[in-house]
Amino acid sequence: MSETVVADGSRSGGRTVLNLAIRLRALIALFVVLAFFGVMAPNFLSLANGLIMAKHIAIIAVLGIGMTFVVLTGGIDLSVGSVAGLGGMVAGWLILNGIVLAPMGVAIFPSIPLVIVLVVALGAAIGLVNGTLITRFGVAPFIATLGMLYVARGAALLLSNGTTFPNLVGNPAFGNQGFQLLGAGRLLGVPVPVLILIVLAAVAAIVAAHTPFGRRIYAVGGSERAAFLSGVRVDRIKCAAYMISGACAALVGLIVASDLTSAHPASGETFELSAIAAVVLGGASLAGGRGTIGGTMIGACVIGVLGDGMVMMGVSEFWQMVIKGAVIVGAVMLDQFQQRMARGGWSKA
Repeated sequence: MSETVVADGSRSGGRTVLNLAIRLRALIALFVVLAFFGVMAPNFLSLANGLIMAKHIAIIAVLGIGMTFVVLTGGIDLSVGSVAGLGGMVAGWLILNGIVLAPMGVAIFPSIPLVIVLVVALGAAIGLVNGTLITRFGVAPFIATLGMLYVARGAALLLSNGTTFPNLVGNPAFGNQGFQLLGAGRLLGVPVPVLILIVLAAVAAIVAAHTPFGRRIYAVGGSERAAFLSGVRVDRIKCAAYMISGACAALVGLIVASDLTSAHPASGETFELSAIAAVVLGGASLAGGRGTIGGTMIGACVIGVLGDGMVMMGVSEFWQMVIKGAVIVGAVMLDQFQQRMARGGWSKA
């Protein structure tokens, strides 16, 4: 009898440790990749590289914030990379060509703050289209956003016939200078994209955890039917989640175009891969109803550190895609294993 109790206690303790390790997988992975590249790549942990890496992480994390809201509802947004590319191209068009009023024969050049507002609004509008397709027409999120991926990428190519909008520094005569400050500027030595991420993550975390909208997001992802019967406007909540995702993607497009002072229609390719990896690795469930903004931030750090570390070690871009894909699959497998443990099914295996 006593041996049985000891065996049960040992098994319970092992299960607790395993469950804790799975819950903290993103944090553990972050320490592992930092330690690995810190040893293998010279200057990887230097301040200069840290600031560069922080800017790259900010791009993934901003995309991840929007993706988190979508995933919490049980959906997926595959169009974020293309929306980012389109956002950069629209910004380039507005800065170089302005808003052409053909009947009057004039062009209006909006200021940079207005360009930012217009592009972010465009991203939100694309998200609204995604949400409408999913909620009103019953199109599966995977199909709706995959279609939007091609529509947005095609629109970005059409804007310039596939060429780059270069030298986006604005014109003093038009009053639209200063665009490069958004992506390449610094405030008190901190890159502006990092400051944007800090503010955005704080707001998103509060919204997700402490507002009625956040509670409804979790409710829809947990059980759409139960949320509907409780009076939650499921369609509106889903549309809002996709609008947030689209707006975040457009903001990323602005940051990338600003940092490079040019916009290319192919910009943002595979961004959706990094965003999904950050969200899933951060502990969100693709089934919906589980995940946090904080977890996504840690997941984005893992993906950012992994990407920069591989670049510093000279790993080819193709192998980087293979490794990131493997990270997503591994994270999803861990998530399913965690759900199985929660249901108690693991002991039957």
